Amino acid sequence: MKPESKTIIKVGSDLYVQASSMIARRTTRSLVNGDSFAVFECGGDVLDTPHEPLGFFHRDTRHLSRFELKVAGETPYYLDSHITRENAQLHVNLSNPDLGIDGEDSSLPLNSLQIERNWVISGSELCHRVVVRNFARLAVEIPLDVLFDADFADLFEVRGVRRSRRGHFYQPEVARDRVRFKYQGLDGKKRFTSVVFDPEPAELQHGRASFRLTLQPDEQRAMEIQVTGGCEEAAAAAERPVKFARTLAKRRSEIASYHPGWSSITASSEPLNNLLSRSRADLTSIMQYTAEGTFVMAGIPWFATLFGRDSILTALSLLVFNPAVAVGTLKTLARWQGSQLDHARDEEPGKIVHEIRAGELAATGEVPFARYYGSTDSTPLFLCLLGAYVDVTGDLKLPAELWNHVERALAWIQRWGDRDGDGYVEYLRETPKGLANQGWKDSFDSISHADGTLARPPIALCEVQAYVYLAYRLTAAVARRLGRVELAADLIARAASLKERFARDFWLEDERTVALALDRDKQPCRVMASNAAHCLAAGLLSHEQADALASRLLGPEMFSGWGMRTLACNERRYNPMSYHNGSVWPHDNAIAAAGLRRISHHRGILRILEGLTQAAAHLKTGSLPELFCGFPRDQRSGPIPYPVACHPQAWSAASIFMTVQAMLGISVRGFDHRLVIDSPVMPEWLDWLKIENLRVGEGAVSLLLRRSAQAPKVEILETRGPVAVEIN
Repeated sequence: MKPESKTIIKVGSDLYVQASSMIARRTTRSLVNGDSFAVFECGGDVLDTPHEPLGFFHRDTRHLSRFELKVAGETPYYLDSHITRENAQLHVNLSNPDLGIDGEDSSLPLNSLQIERNWVISGSELCHRVVVRNFARLAVEIPLDVLFDADFADLFEVRGVRRSRRGHFYQPEVARDRVRFKYQGLDGKKRFTSVVFDPEPAELQHGRASFRLTLQPDEQRAMEIQVTGGCEEAAAAAERPVKFARTLAKRRSEIASYHPGWSSITASSEPLNNLLSRSRADLTSIMQYTAEGTFVMAGIPWFATLFGRDSILTALSLLVFNPAVAVGTLKTLARWQGSQLDHARDEEPGKIVHEIRAGELAATGEVPFARYYGSTDSTPLFLCLLGAYVDVTGDLKLPAELWNHVERALAWIQRWGDRDGDGYVEYLRETPKGLANQGWKDSFDSISHADGTLARPPIALCEVQAYVYLAYRLTAAVARRLGRVELAADLIARAASLKERFARDFWLEDERTVALALDRDKQPCRVMASNAAHCLAAGLLSHEQADALASRLLGPEMFSGWGMRTLACNERRYNPMSYHNGSVWPHDNAIAAAGLRRISHHRGILRILEGLTQAAAHLKTGSLPELFCGFPRDQRSGPIPYPVACHPQAWSAASIFMTVQAMLGISVRGFDHRLVIDSPVMPEWLDWLKIENLRVGEGAVSLLLRRSAQAPKVEILETRGPVAVEIN
C-alpha cells in the first residue's frame, strides 16, 4: 500500500485544488478532445502520482494512471517536446542515457538511440506511437518496457477529496497483445480501460509490457499502443486494431472542420500572431459539439466540462469573431436552467447552471457538482450574452426561441437573487459541500475587508450588480424589438434605479474605486480589486468615476507590468502567488480593456495588450494559461507561473480576441448590416493587422489596418453581401 499523501490541504469544509511539490517542478503537456483529455510530464510519461493531474481522463474518470517507458530499466534522456500547432498531437524526442545492460558485458553510450514518441486523442481513444532509431555504429539489442496502470480515480479524488470507500476492482484480463482493467463504481457503472500493443510484447503482465529490440546501425523500429477508456456498454470499441496514423488523420480532419466558423486574424508582430493562432487552437481543442451547438469547456485539467460563467464570458469574448459559439452556449445553458428549489445543488428556479460533472463522486452525491448552480453571476451573464448576440447578429429567432428562459432568468434575479429585496443580487450557499464564494473569484478567501477579515454572507459582489445592470439594458433592447414594450420600459427603469443606488452604496470616493462587495451587514469591502474593472466594462459608472477608476487600475499597486492584478499589492490579503488575491488573470485584463475602450483610454488598452502578448511570448506554449503570479515584471524573465493553472483554458485563450477588439474599437451592428471601427489604435511594435471573414449581418468583410503617425489606416479588402463599414 502506498503511503498516504502529505500534500492534501483542507480549508474548513471547502474544496481545495492541491499542488504537490513535484507537479510544481514539472512541465506538463496536455491533449484534449471532447469528453477526454490527457496530461503528460514533458517526456511523454504518465507518472504514478495519485494526487497529480497526470493521466488519461474520460468523463471525469482517470482511465490511465501510469504509463512509463523504460529503456534497459532506465528512464530515457529528455531532449524536447511540444504540442503541434493545431493541438492535434504531442511530439517528444528522447535519447538513451549511458546504459549498462543487465547480464551483459556491453554498454550503450548516451545518445546512441533516438526515441521519438507521439500521442494523439480521438474520442475515448488515446493512441501512442514510439519509434526507436539506432545511431550507434554497431548493432544493438536492448530491452524496452512499458509500465502501465488504471486507478479509475474520480477527478475530484485527484484534486484531493478523500473517500471512506471505493467500488470494486476486477482482476485485470491479460491476452497476448492487450490488457483490460475493469472497475465498478459506487454509482453502479462499470468502467474499463483497454491497453492494446502492436506488435505483441515478448512478455505481457497486467502492469508491464516487455519488448526486446534488435537494431542494426541506422535501423528503426516502431510500436503502437492504443488506450481506450469508457463504460462497459462501449467496450466493443476497444477491440479495434491499433492504427496511430488513422487516429491522427481523423483528429486533424476534425480540427480542420472547425475553422470555417472563425474570422481569421493575422498580425505583423510575431508574438501577437503566435498568440492569436495558438489561442484559436486552444479554443478549438476544448470546444464541445452537441445537439444544441458549440460551447467551450472551461479548461484542462480541472474544469473539462460546461461552466456557466466561463462558457458565457468566453462566448462574449469571441462574439464578433465567431458568433456560433454564443448560440451553442445559450442553448446548452437554457437546457440546464434551474427548475426547482434544491438546496443540495444550490438550485433555484430560473438560475443558470454553474457546472455539470459526469464522474463517480458527482453521481453518488459525494460532491454536489453533477448539476450544480452555485454561481451568482451566470444568470445575469446569460442575459448579457443573449442581448449582445442579438445586437451583433440581428438574429431575433434565437431570443424568440429562448424567451421563456429569459423570463425565468429575470424572475430569478428579482426574487431568488435578491434575497432581502434591497435591489442587489447576493449569494449564500445552501449546501455545506458547495462553494462558499459564488462569483468568479470563488476561492474561500477571495472576498475580504480592508483589515483582511473575510466578508460574511450573504454577499453582494460589485461586478454582479454590473452584470445585472447590463442584462437589464440589453434585454430591454431585445424586448423592444420583439414588441414587448412594457417589459422594455420596466427593465430600463430598473437599470437606472440600480445605477443610482450603486453610486451611493458601492462607490468609494476617498479610494477612487468601487467596493469589492457589500457583506451581510451591508458594509462595503473597501479594497482595491480587479472586480471594479467589470463595472467599468458594463457602463455602470459615471464618466468621473470611470476616469478615476482607470487611473487606479493602471497604477503600480494594481498593474504588475504583465497585467492587472486581482488585488492591489498594498492590500492586507495581497499574495502574488495566491489564486485570487494578487495573481494576474488574462480574461480579467481583457474585460478591463473593454472597459477602457468605453472611456477611450487608449494608452491603458495598449498596456494590457503588450503585457499579455509578451507574457505569452515568454511561455513555452505561446498562449496564455488560466493565470500567473502577480510579482512585478522583471525585464530579464517572463511571468512566474502559477503551478496548477489550467491550460488550455477557455476565457484566457479568448482574452486576446476581446483585447484586440477593444484596441480597434470594433462593433458590429447586425440590424443595420454595419461594421463600426471607432478610433482604432495600434502600438508602435505592430505595423499591420488583417481581419478576414468578419461577419456583419448576412454578409462579411475583410480588412487591413496599418499603423500610421496619426491613426491607423483602414483598407477594405473585400465585402460579401449587404455590408456597410463606418470608420470614425
